[in-house]
Parts: sequence; structure tokens; C-alpha cells
Amino acid sequence: MAEDAPSELLSRRHQMFPLLSDAEVARMRRFGTPQVHARGDRLITAGEPGPGLFVVLHGVVAVSQRDGMGHVTPIVQHGRGHFMGEVGALSGKPSLVDGIALDDVEVLLLLPSQLRALIIAEADLGERLVRALILRRVALIEAGASGPVLIGETTGADLLRLQNFLRRNGEPYHVVDARTDTDAAALMEQSGAAPGEPLVVCPDGSVLVNPSEEALARCIGMVDTVAHDELFDVAVVGAGPAGLSTAVYAASEGLRVVVLDCRSYGGQAGASARIENYLGFPTGISGQALAGRAYVQAQKFGAEMLIPAEVQSLDCTRAGPDRELAIRLTDGRRLRARTVVIASGARYRRPDVPRLQEFEGRGIWYWASALEATLCARTEVALVGGGNSAGQAAVFLSQHAARVTMLVRGPSLAASMSRYLIDRIEATPNIDLKPHTAITALHGQAADGLAGVTWHDSRAATHHETSLRHLFLFVGADPEIGWLAGCQIDVDAHGFVRTGSAVETSPAGVPPAPLESSIPGVFAVGDVRSGSVKRVGGAIGEGAAAVSQIHRYLAAQIE
Repeated sequence: MAEDAPSELLSRRHQMFPLLSDAEVARMRRFGTPQVHARGDRLITAGEPGPGLFVVLHGVVAVSQRDGMGHVTPIVQHGRGHFMGEVGALSGKPSLVDGIALDDVEVLLLLPSQLRALIIAEADLGERLVRALILRRVALIEAGASGPVLIGETTGADLLRLQNFLRRNGEPYHVVDARTDTDAAALMEQSGAAPGEPLVVCPDGSVLVNPSEEALARCIGMVDTVAHDELFDVAVVGAGPAGLSTAVYAASEGLRVVVLDCRSYGGQAGASARIENYLGFPTGISGQALAGRAYVQAQKFGAEMLIPAEVQSLDCTRAGPDRELAIRLTDGRRLRARTVVIASGARYRRPDVPRLQEFEGRGIWYWASALEATLCARTEVALVGGGNSAGQAAVFLSQHAARVTMLVRGPSLAASMSRYLIDRIEATPNIDLKPHTAITALHGQAADGLAGVTWHDSRAATHHETSLRHLFLFVGADPEIGWLAGCQIDVDAHGFVRTGSAVETSPAGVPPAPLESSIPGVFAVGDVRSGSVKRVGGAIGEGAAAVSQIHRYLAAQIE
């Protein structure tokens, strides 16, 4: 591991690189296949699909990081009793590192399916392995010496967009500021990139100019291109807390599960800086950390993750040979499933303010991560919203910004925010709450970013204009149900999916299960469901509860 890794990770090196005993290696042998490699052989290559987890039986394997620009950083040397791999070994995702035999080596290869079987069958050993795999991925992310290289202006909107995508998906990357690095500046000039457009140097050395998130995902091997002709028991659309919870419980109970999300795992909760009222975490946990653990947990039980993969439509006619539901992806692929769980959540709501889209990514933000916090250091920012997400963001930003002005339309936060967050906000001296207030205008040139805002105090009937470069919007969300248009599914007046006794029309003529929609075998959980509690704990509980209802539905189809 690199010596400049965070001290917290260095202190856990014994957990990151545990030494297996001869007895433990013997227990692993029935899950793997022995291999022999000559000196200089490359067992794994950065950017190429990894074969699984290697246990070194004899010899030494050197592991190093290598980015698309050829920079190599040694990490560790694995000898007898050590194993090589990180979280990607659970699913065969592209390797983040190179592994080269320093001499003739004998190894035990556990394919992803064999590794998952070992983790389930050997609980105590599996716990050590999973902990090490997670810590290694975290160390790679923190070191930033592997994965794609992002080149551009560090405050550029598109560069921040790409960073957010990689960060939310737990992918390591490295940023080079073209304003201070002469080699990067020369590459920018050669590529013909327009001012403000970032470059991405992929692990294989190819260069992309201001790519879309999908193109970036393909560049680093995130995108699954397999046809997936098999019949799944459960297809979960949405990888937020509700969707991940469904995947964990369904896969752990033997169901064949696929999870799809068009952007990243974690949903809106994944952007929360700290969740302090979730059971079992007395000191709080970030949304990204909570989602990351659930993401690994679902894969441990065998759930297949297709992220990013955008769902275009759902065919509810059950016209196939197995009377299955059919999901069409925007890339043309078609997935088949006996049941579908709608966990697509909600998209950020945009307030009706002129010129809003001009400044999105250029001073207008819908989440508050470490990236945005860095931009706001020692400056004044404004935040709109009175829910828990807004409160968490305000507290987080107050640790970086000189002042955070919270604007809410109502008279106070009491009706919409948890008491612990209200107390925290009231005790934070650089958070200024302005009730009865709404943004009415944005100022500045789009090319230069937001320069200021005007807000209106309805109680005092006054307008106030102030200079600031960052405005955070947490004003609710609308259900993400466009992909359900062809199913005529029953929704409420706001577009949220009705379930259970709230369903007004059921084609089957029988009352649906509590989390079942008007379409038999199609369930809804989390924020997209009408009447759901918009809390992380509630979403996770719904995901777990849906699995028992799915079991009953599937059993009824067999009878």
C-alpha cells in the first residue's frame, strides 16, 4: 500500500492484507483451481476483467497501480498465504491494478461465483476476506493513482460532473489540473478540446473529450454488455436504499436477482453527508458508506448489478413463453423477470426560477458532497429546503463555508425536519435560517457561473439581492416513472405508484399485496411508492418486506 495513504487505512493494514494460515488455505482449496505461472506472467491487468481472487501458494506476486498515462505506483507484494483481489473480484469487474509474478508462482484461483460460495459457506473466513476486499477498494480510491485520469480545470462543471459519477460509483480516479501541469496542457491542446471541456485518459490509454457518463463507464469497463437471456426471479429497477435492500434479502434467500440503475448505487441517500438517525450507527454514517456496504452485500449473495444501465420501458403483457415481464434497456437489450420491483425513486425537483438550467453545474447544485464543499471553502452559500436532506447538507456545508443561509417558505423547520437536525442547525453559528423566503432571480453570465441571487421575504414583503457563487437546492422530488408509461400502472395525483389497498383498479380482480402495484407481480418500494415514509430506514424496511410478498406471489404461480 502506498505510504501516502490515509493514516486510518495504514493502521488497518493487518486487516487489509491478512495472512491466511495453512488450515484456512486448505479450507479454500475446494472452492478454487490451482494454477502455475512463470516469472514475469501478468495474472491481472488494470482495465481488463479480473478472473477472481488469487491465493498465493508459492512464490511472490507484485501488485501495482497504473493509470492511463503510464504512471506506476507499487502497492504490495503478496507471498505465501496472502491473497490478491479487491471488491471487483466478487463480480469479475475490470481490475484496478496489475499483478505480476516476480518468480515462478503457484496460486489458487477462485472465480467470482466460487468466491461468493466460499464467503457464504465459511462465515468467519468470509468475513475476513470481505473486510479486506472493501478496505483495499477504499485505499485505491483514496490514493487516486489508478483508474481514469481526468484532465481539465478543477472547478469546471463537466469535470465535476465526471468526478461525481465516479465517486458515487466507488471508482478510483485521478485529477490533473491543466492550468498547472504542462504535460496535461499539451495533451489538451493536441486533443482539440474546447475551453472548459475536460479530457479523460482511460486505463487502456485511449482519450475521450468531455464524455458522457455512459461513455466514461464504458471506458473503465463498468458497463455490462452481456445479453442476459436468462429468466430472473426479481428485477429491481433502482439501486437506492430500497432497491439495494430488496436485492440483499431476495438474493440471500436464493432468488435470482438483477439490479439496474441509470447512474449509480445509493440514490439520493447516497449524497447525504451524514445520516445520524439510522438504527445501529450512533455516531452516524454517510449515505455513500451505507450504500457502498449494501452494494457489496448484495453482490456477496449473488445479485447481478447492471450500473449504469438505463431502463427504457416495462412490458407488462406477459406474452413470453414463461409469462414473464420484460424490461427494455436504452441500449437495446431485453431482460426477462418473473417479478419487477419499482425502486426508481424520485428525481430532483427544479423550482420555478428563471435561468435555473443555465447555472446547473455552474453554481446550482442538487447535492452537497466533498467536491462541492471544497468549492465553497470560506465563501458564503445559500441553501433552499426544509427537509432532512437539506438539514444534513446545511450542517455539512457549515464546516467548510463561511456562512450558510437557509431559505424556507414556511414559518419554521418543525413540520418537515427531524428534531436532532433542527437542534444542530440552531447550535451552528454560521447557519442563518430565513423563514417565509424563496429565491426569485439568479444573476451572472452562464459561462462564468452563478454570481448572485435575489430572494423574497413574503412576511416582510421585501426583496434582497446578494452576491454568492453557490446555491444548493433541496426542494423535494418527483417520482421517476417515465419508463412505466406503457403499463398503465395506477398512480396517485402526484405520479407516485399506488400499492396494496390504495390501488383503485386491479386487472386481476383481487386485492394486491401491501407493496404490490395494480399490475400483479410488480411491486413498488421507497420514495417512488405512494404513501411511503421518505426516510432511509423506511425505504430499507420496505425493500425487505417486499421480498416476503414476492415469495408468496411466486409460490402462487406454481400452484
